[in-house]
This record gives sequence, C-alpha cells and structure tokens, in this order.
Amino acid sequence: MKFIRFTKDSNTYQGVLKENVVEVIEGYFFGEWNYTGESFLKNEVQLLAPLEPKHIIGIGANFVGSKEDLPETQPEIPVFFFKPTTSVIGPEEEIVIPEAIDQVKFESELAIVIGKEAKNLNEEDVLDYIFGYTVANDVTAPQFFREDGHWMVGKSFDTFTPLGPVIETELDPFNVVVEARLNGEKKQHSATELMIVPIRRMISYLSNVMTLNKGDVILTGSPLGAELVNAGDTIECEIKEIGVLRNTFTAAKEKINS
Repeated sequence: MKFIRFTKDSNTYQGVLKENVVEVIEGYFFGEWNYTGESFLKNEVQLLAPLEPKHIIGIGANFVGSKEDLPETQPEIPVFFFKPTTSVIGPEEEIVIPEAIDQVKFESELAIVIGKEAKNLNEEDVLDYIFGYTVANDVTAPQFFREDGHWMVGKSFDTFTPLGPVIETELDPFNVVVEARLNGEKKQHSATELMIVPIRRMISYLSNVMTLNKGDVILTGSPLGAELVNAGDTIECEIKEIGVLRNTFTAAKEKINS
C-alpha cells in the first residue's frame, strides 16, 4: 500500500495512491484510518513529504561497490547522525544551496519508517517494527564538515532531506536497487545487499541505544557515485518499487540589509 500526503486547493490531505488515483483517508495511517470516499487524480494534487518525521537518523559511509568489498566484520560502532525535521521537503520542492558555497552533494537512499515504539530489539524482530519505506535524498554540504568527524552542520540545512514520493508498506528491502540520475544521467545504482551495516543490524543497534518512536525515519546509507552539484541541476532519486523523488537545486537568495 502506498501512503501519501498532499495538498489540493490549499488543503492538506492524507491518502492512498492506487495507480493514478488518490483515495483520501482520515485518521492516522500508523493506526486507525478510514477512506472518506473522496478521490482525486494524481496529476490534480501536489505531493508533500509522505510524513512529518518525529526524528531523522542517518548512517554514514554504508555502501561498497561490490560484494567482494564487503568487510568480514561489521564496525563495532557504526557512524550515525541526526538530521533536523526542519530539513524535510517533498517531491518537486527546491533544495536550497546555502549562502557562501556554490555546491552541495546529493545522496540517494532507502529510508525506513518506524511504525511502533522499538527498544532493545533483536535482529530477527526488526521487520515487525517497520511501517514502510520511502526514498530519501540525504543532501550534504561537506564544506561544513570538521576534520574530527563533526557532520551535523553539513547535514542540517533547511531543505536538506527530501522524502517521497510515497511510503510503501509492501516492500522487500533486501531486494531493491537504490538509484540516482543527475540531469538525466545515471550516477548511482546499487542493490541494498551492498550495505556494510545491513538493515536488521542497523535498527537493532539503534534500538539498543535509544527508543525508536512511531514516525522516526532511518536513512540507510547512500551508494557510491554521489557527487557535488550546482544550482539549476535536477536530481532524481529512485527505488522502482517506491517511485521517483525529483528535486531541483537552487541558490540561496541573498539577504537584503534593512
């Protein structure tokens, strides 16, 4: 099932996408909800990020180029980071390159949406706590990274976490390919089996550090091939079973001193 959020005539709705028709729902799609009987054609609505996350947690440097490159042992402490919820935007919204720099980096990713409170999970139980999956673009300004490994600022600017176009609840996350096209040219194309820290291990580890809440979003890492881009470039992040997350980069507007 494909859940979405969207606007129509200045009103915000939740819905279920069925091919080219959006069926409106009421309630909370993590819990109880019902169809209202109202529907729209997909091309009549403006898609938003499919949820307003409670928290956003990413993992760094989590893909290799081939199975032969996978390490024999997993890292004892994976590299995780938080992103602010204010960085979230939806499909077709502009990604703003901050003032004082000319480029940022795209990173196409599979994003996990947690469906119920999770604490101290065993790896074999992880999938029971996942509501669904969406596509993310973990936009990054590496110019703001510090040599000692401080990533927060470079990951946190407004518009730096596009999500969408849907939350897909019926997906095999171990058998999908994460892709990205920059101005129509393929840049990323990797199966999730090339993750260094696999999904079950990732969520289990996090749940043993902190309580994961309903509505948390976990970014699972980006394949090799991400690169710096400029204002005017268009990025399409795609997982075929979920859809295409398309955004254009724009330069920050200069502040006018009053």
